[in-house]
Amino acid sequence: MNDKIYVLGHQNPDTDSICAAISYAELKRKQGHNAVAGRLGDLNQETEFVLDYFGVELPKLVETVKKQVSDLNVDMVPSLSPEIPVKTTWNIMRNSNVKALPVVDENEKLIGVVTLSNITEKYMDALDNHILATSQTPLQNIADTIHAEIIHGGTSDFHTTGQVMILAAEPSQLTDFIEKGDIVIAGNRPDSVVRAIELGANCVILTCCHEADQLIIDKAKEYACILMATQADTFTTARLINQSIPIGYVMTTGDIIKFDMDDFVDEVKETMMTTRFRSYPVVDHKNRVKGFISRYHVISQNKKKVILVDHNEMSQTVQGIEEAEILEIIDHHRLGDIQTGTPIFFKNEPVGCTCTIVANMYFASGIRPSLKMAGLMCSAILSDTLRFESPTCTYVDKITAEKLAEIAGIQMDGYAMQMFKAGSSLKGKTPRDILLKDFKMFELNKGKIGIGQVYTIDMECIAEIEDPVLSFMDSYCADSKFDLILLLVTDVLNKGSEVFFVGELKEIVGRAFNVQPRENRVYLPGVVSRKKQVLPNLVAALE
Repeated sequence: MNDKIYVLGHQNPDTDSICAAISYAELKRKQGHNAVAGRLGDLNQETEFVLDYFGVELPKLVETVKKQVSDLNVDMVPSLSPEIPVKTTWNIMRNSNVKALPVVDENEKLIGVVTLSNITEKYMDALDNHILATSQTPLQNIADTIHAEIIHGGTSDFHTTGQVMILAAEPSQLTDFIEKGDIVIAGNRPDSVVRAIELGANCVILTCCHEADQLIIDKAKEYACILMATQADTFTTARLINQSIPIGYVMTTGDIIKFDMDDFVDEVKETMMTTRFRSYPVVDHKNRVKGFISRYHVISQNKKKVILVDHNEMSQTVQGIEEAEILEIIDHHRLGDIQTGTPIFFKNEPVGCTCTIVANMYFASGIRPSLKMAGLMCSAILSDTLRFESPTCTYVDKITAEKLAEIAGIQMDGYAMQMFKAGSSLKGKTPRDILLKDFKMFELNKGKIGIGQVYTIDMECIAEIEDPVLSFMDSYCADSKFDLILLLVTDVLNKGSEVFFVGELKEIVGRAFNVQPRENRVYLPGVVSRKKQVLPNLVAALE
């Protein structure tokens, strides 16, 4: 399928925001798009009830749509164990056309990086003729690298000094050259080989050998000397043997510059500008290697693709939206301040609920929503229109909800009361939860205004929450630099709202609703819609 498209509602999501995102993502998938629903915050109790009732999975939390390393097409490269010989590593690099490879432990966690420069540098250092001992090269590495067969001995008795000697002298001349623990490379010279074993050679490699002399085999057993044979000539064997050192010895382990999958690409670019490596490992949160990236990866212009539902204002949308590609907006609110670089599909209708628009997009496309999707969209309409009692409700909302209820197999009045009851209790909630669970910010010419709203069927709790809620509103207003904050505690049964308000512009509340409020509180009968009854009045009063 094509690139992933994130369908996102607003911050502090309500039932319409979540259900619109889920149902519209499902519609886009049916139309052949790779769409996924996301959420920008925790669910309220009402929305939790709706998802549980219809058995729908909670959308994934999306904290940002800024481009991250996880959005890049990283290079998939093989991970190596630290015991692998340098020669094998070189072959892998050549076959994979890469210049760096990750080295991992038994749990696949990154412990080092080996590069071509690491290999060439250490290979040149191998001229000291002790690198096999210094690097603690396993015997099997040597056998694999020179394509040798181990005739006698094993890893347990391999204790080399690392010095490699080519046997080219008579037996009587070897005393001054062979020391205990040496590795001896020899052709068909049985007498000299036997003498080298007697002088303490730990390992003898017979070259150009199809079958080892029995005298040599017996002497190796007598002196516990490792004996191996290869069909390669002496020069080739001597040239290759130092390529058997493990990459754990040559790899870089300290100050490895690596990136996490969640790192932002902008930050990655800054790091790359101050370093000069060809490529960099990418790891997950458990330090497991996911691939490598280079500079050409981060200059890609691909952006995350986003569809916004139930909002079109910067203050309410996901972090990093300015770096994403907005494809569509489906909304039923006033026009906000989100701007796009190219024309997009924008559907905005004066109805009571975004899901009303989404449901009719299903019907117009000839696609029947599933029982679950119909249930979600019907729930959202009942929630946003307060069971058709809100002034935002239209005839289109009603007939759409009726169609959806029939598909979902629910009786709207009874179901709506269950839903409101599940989401309306304020007992046990903190002042922060009460204010911010469904909170929207509006940047107006005359000031910054925040409006929170909660629904309840238990208005007797007002007296209990008043003092702590107003105290929190005061501190939040000052800390977040709002000019006015309102909280609507809306009575679902009696269709009115108790309004708390704080801030430097609080005197406009009385003018906006033509009432004489107490210092920080007023009851507004018939006022249940933040969008249609509260915000427009405040804007008019400010102007």
